[in-house]
Amino acid sequence: MNRKYCLDKKEWEEAQAALLLAKQFGLIEDAGIEALEKRRAKKNKENSLYGVRFYSPAMYLQYELTRFKLDFVQPSEQIKKLGVCPGFTEEEKRAFYENNQDLFGRYHGDLFDYEDVRQIIEKRLREDAYDRLIQDILCQSENRA
Repeated sequence: MNRKYCLDKKEWEEAQAALLLAKQFGLIEDAGIEALEKRRAKKNKENSLYGVRFYSPAMYLQYELTRFKLDFVQPSEQIKKLGVCPGFTEEEKRAFYENNQDLFGRYHGDLFDYEDVRQIIEKRLREDAYDRLIQDILCQSENRA
């Protein structure tokens, strides 16, 4: 358990895997805790006109983890250049839509049309791909131990 970041052991391991993945993608130079704290201190020195003005360790870690995932889910230029973000066929997207209709329902039980949610489906599939990359790192770590 990491008290400073308010995470249990499993959550801490997943956070460390996400930091390592961000380093592999070139989103950060160092995945270490000291580097995380330096980035947090730098962010806290910025004069923000709106939003958060001070990040606690737990808040900043969550901010970074969310930013990294979003860079992958809605590919940033850097992620696009790396070519690590998967593309999906129409068949894969339609299959996801058909198999997860509970995600695309409205209040009265009718569904959003596939065309209306196609971009959401692509993002959801990229989220799943990102989560698998994190799990791969965790499995590699377990195999080394």
